[in-house]
Amino acid sequence: MTRRVALAGFLHETNTFAPSPADMACFVQGGGYMPMARGPALMTAGRDINLGIGGAVAHGEAAGWGMVPILWCGAIPSAHVTRDAYDRITAEIVDGIRAAGPLDGVFLDLHGAMVAEHEDDGEGALIARVRDVVGPDVPIVAALDLHGNITAKMVEAADALVGFRTYPHVDMAETGRRAAMQLDALMARGKPFAKAFRRMDFLIPIAWQSTVMEPAAGIYARMAALEGGDVATVSFFPGFPAADFPECGPTVVAYGATQAAADAAADAVAADVNRAEPAFAGQAFDPDAGVAAAIRIAATATKPVVIADTQDNPGAGGDSNTTGMLRALVRAGAKRAATGIIVDPAAAAAAHAAGQGAQIDIALGGFSGIPGDSPFQALFTVETLSDGKFIASGPYYGGAQLDLGPSACLRIGDVRVVVSTYKAQMADQQMYRFVGIEPTKQAILVNKSSVHFRADFQPIAETILVCTAPGPMPISPASLPWTRLAPGMKLEPLGARWCATPTPEPSLEES
Repeated sequence: MTRRVALAGFLHETNTFAPSPADMACFVQGGGYMPMARGPALMTAGRDINLGIGGAVAHGEAAGWGMVPILWCGAIPSAHVTRDAYDRITAEIVDGIRAAGPLDGVFLDLHGAMVAEHEDDGEGALIARVRDVVGPDVPIVAALDLHGNITAKMVEAADALVGFRTYPHVDMAETGRRAAMQLDALMARGKPFAKAFRRMDFLIPIAWQSTVMEPAAGIYARMAALEGGDVATVSFFPGFPAADFPECGPTVVAYGATQAAADAAADAVAADVNRAEPAFAGQAFDPDAGVAAAIRIAATATKPVVIADTQDNPGAGGDSNTTGMLRALVRAGAKRAATGIIVDPAAAAAAHAAGQGAQIDIALGGFSGIPGDSPFQALFTVETLSDGKFIASGPYYGGAQLDLGPSACLRIGDVRVVVSTYKAQMADQQMYRFVGIEPTKQAILVNKSSVHFRADFQPIAETILVCTAPGPMPISPASLPWTRLAPGMKLEPLGARWCATPTPEPSLEES
């Protein structure tokens, strides 16, 4: 019997402290994701791509599903999703599922940390609306990013939530496949799994969530070993620690044939995470100290020293235009150094107007109003120009066609800067090569990324340093101006617990 399954996706990781929101145009263009796709075009665009929808399409074709593609879209992380974009996209997904007729299942490719201007729990509200349409007996399964801030409504409305297990996210398609397998299991089973949901009491900085190092590597390996028998699937979500609402934070979700099995698996992973709390930390440098260390290491290195400009990570809501690390490279007289991407449409346009080989006196970047940051006024040489279109072939983007708009390589001294019109996280070596910079021949590379760059740059790196130039995503969540976090949540591993400042009572003169 052919099973009819609706497929839809709506991805956004929201940094509620970031400077720029995600409007409808952001989802249409896609940023580092594929552009918005509807109906049959979703099947074409979503095939053989490292996204959850890619894994679902591949599984559905192999399993003989009668797939009903609705809408898929994603936007690069930023501040809130605008009310207009959220309402329009959600309505199109819900209405499309309603119009699809009888369904045996629903597959959703989501992020898990979406906050709209008018809705804290973007995914929970969406899944609940889908549940209202399909009723209680049609299973709904969602593939999610491991940075999801999982809410009680999400767990209640979905039959299974399946999270990534890698950061850098090289398993997005694999997670879609695993989630699709759980949907198949639920459709065959004819009744829901038992669910178990656990919440941790400390926020984890994203720079130290990487699964290519401890403690996350061990946690995920031990968690995967729990699956089998009565345990259907278990996911650990370290969370995205920059969303100012009460359900922000790390969680564990487990599903099983029995409540006892689900509870035992969830408890085991939660205990493992809690034991690892002291290990979720790391060393970071200020810009000048980091560059000095990189120059010292590079003097005898045979491969590039790679620096993460972690606090302006566009994958965490940054605008990718701060200038702190560039200033540090120039101050230090760094040789064979390159940095990117600085997103500055005006600078890119000026470079194209001047032409290759020209010198331009411009104020580069620094226009997002970040405290401690400002435009960098200097004379740059236009080394190369690009239309911004290329294939990002590394393991994170997985062969995605990117379009960064008119772009250039600008040089000041022996420091080269990748400048683009559109935003995407520097997580692929091709993001240097498309403007003529060969990353393997540089002494120092400074990437506007926190962790995703490690997938393609760790193999070519002498070592990796993390630096904290001013940016909208502080390396420690304790630095953020929280107002609505759950009382008692620790703001970093072993850190102080957050307590809301009570609103003062009005004085007699004010009342």
